[in-house]
Amino acid sequence: MMAPVFAHGQLRLYLLSLLESGPKHGYELITALSDRFGGTYRPSPGTVYPRLARLEEEGLVQRVDEERKSTYALTEAGYAELNARRAELGHLEEGIAESVRERAAQVREDVRGSMRGLRADLAAAAQQARADAVPHPAGAPDEPRVASHVRTKDAEAMIQRFRDEIRADLRRADARGSVEQLTLDTLRTVLDSALTAVRGTLR
Repeated sequence: MMAPVFAHGQLRLYLLSLLESGPKHGYELITALSDRFGGTYRPSPGTVYPRLARLEEEGLVQRVDEERKSTYALTEAGYAELNARRAELGHLEEGIAESVRERAAQVREDVRGSMRGLRADLAAAAQQARADAVPHPAGAPDEPRVASHVRTKDAEAMIQRFRDEIRADLRRADARGSVEQLTLDTLRTVLDSALTAVRGTLR
């Protein structure tokens, strides 16, 4: 179980700091927060928007509605609040860095655990295939070769299905702008480990 990312009031301060570089949409703030955490944490709209509304009520940010989106910008009072809490913000940045390190370690461990399970499943499947292989009777010398060919076609179909499904998922996520570095790192780890595991079953 990962510890909460922000203590009481800290997200409010961090939203102010993210707006210091210029006006942003709520979705941009959510994405910026996710990027700061390397994709290991992504706040929900239900977490961010109520805090933005509260900051607006307090006069620290100004909301500008344009078409179907709202842009948030710091007011003079917002800049003053941010400047008055620079030291606190510095400690918060250090805390986030530590949180990211802990979360990254947890993600790596989760991936390693998943890969250990995948390797075991692959090894079990390969062993079962060997156990199921019955010595061919006299007069049917090509039976093992035919069975191997069938398995090869099944394997190729699995690879193609995996490729098609992942590509479709990635493109849908990309259309939303939500493909994180964590996705790429996980995919690389999983594929590298799967390649090693599968090759280990080939004779």
